[in-house]
Amino acid sequence: MSIETIDDMAPVMGADGEFHAQDEAVDLSGTKPEAWVALGFFWLLGATVFYQFFTRYVLNNSAAWTEEIARYLLIATVFTGATIGVVKNNHIQVDFFYKFMPRPLSRALSTLVDWLRVGFFASASVLTVMMMLKLGSNSRMTMVDLPMNWVYGICLLGFAAMALRSVQVALFHHKRGYSVLERPETSMDDR
Repeated sequence: MSIETIDDMAPVMGADGEFHAQDEAVDLSGTKPEAWVALGFFWLLGATVFYQFFTRYVLNNSAAWTEEIARYLLIATVFTGATIGVVKNNHIQVDFFYKFMPRPLSRALSTLVDWLRVGFFASASVLTVMMMLKLGSNSRMTMVDLPMNWVYGICLLGFAAMALRSVQVALFHHKRGYSVLERPETSMDDR
């Protein structure tokens, strides 16, 4: 930041010696549906853990089901939250070698990575369906008499959403002509 832009900013400390900072307005209009679902699972997880804490330490009579349900809610939060990472295209990646490759090679390799990602998530979706069919309705949760396929169904929805979002990311990279691997200073928000 240059000195000119710092001088143009509103003063933080007023003449009265107090700080006068204002927060920016919160805009949630760009929040993806996956983020709202992940937030819902996260709040359910928080409520379950609080109930577990309350029954264990305040009532001295721990609710046995809370640990298992909290574990499954954490799984649901992770799988829906991972979809957000796919949408933003900010999962872990190594872009070091792309700086030294010829442009056509880096473009081809980046495109290959995009479609391998799609294939991975699509394969994981198919494998999850196969596992769910093999387990059937016989597999139940330990403490709560509910089918384990509910948990695996959330994992399936997460994998399927990641596969669909990966297709969108790959098409966006194709349309734009480069990906974040080739130009790490860019992001998915540069549209």
